Amino acid sequence: MNEQAPTRRIIIAAIITGLAILLALAAYIFWPSAVTVRPSDAAPVAEDAAKSADEAVAAAGMSPANRKATEALVKAYILENPEIITDAVAILQQREIAQRLSAAGNEITKPFPGAEAGNPKGDVTIVEFTDYNCGFCRASVPDVQRLLKSDGNIRLVYRELPILSQSSRDAALWALAAARQDKHKAFHDALFAGGRADAANIAAAARKAGLDIAAARAFAASPQASQEIERNLAFMQQIGFNGTPTFIIGDQILEGALGYEALKRAVEKARQKG
Repeated sequence: MNEQAPTRRIIIAAIITGLAILLALAAYIFWPSAVTVRPSDAAPVAEDAAKSADEAVAAAGMSPANRKATEALVKAYILENPEIITDAVAILQQREIAQRLSAAGNEITKPFPGAEAGNPKGDVTIVEFTDYNCGFCRASVPDVQRLLKSDGNIRLVYRELPILSQSSRDAALWALAAARQDKHKAFHDALFAGGRADAANIAAAARKAGLDIAAARAFAASPQASQEIERNLAFMQQIGFNGTPTFIIGDQILEGALGYEALKRAVEKARQKG
């Protein structure tokens, strides 16, 4: 037993040292963030990892020779199995995503009144951030519609995120005015079907959706509508995504035109987690 105890300590130290090296590599190469991270930003992480390794080695009573041998073995293993780096980073990314979504709280799933579709009591909520001048958003419309038709237990929350142009913002304000009249989805679908969100197409979508044009124009110019846009832009910064469309499904942040099958899998995953 006395001989086994130092051995166990060395093994534990080796594991910690390996994890420290892995974390340091990940910090320099793949550290997850909403923006590009410079090597100098990752340096404190690497320094903390090295310090943890030093403390583990000291606690285990490892000799410098044993430590050097252990580091060589760990390095060789990582080079032979580089996929463990991306696996570890994926776990770190998921934890960071969960933290960011938790910080946003339940407000993210509370729609602007009228800006939702599907089943209001659905067991899975999809939050979709969209820009009416975004081609990928337009490409996603039939996939989202198909998903809602095939799964009657999904609640969809629309969030207007006009980031591409002034006409994107104009369209977003009119979409909120449509939501005010309980005609958001009709306007949303009509505008995407009409092409680019310029003044003529916004007006055509408003007519097709059956809006009270005067009331919609007044609300689109209101502080309340602008405040909702700013709120959604703040969500983007807080959660840490970069563009549209972005879908939040459970604890998943999914960016881009994913296609029906990918959206369906994300819903199933969220449903399984409860």
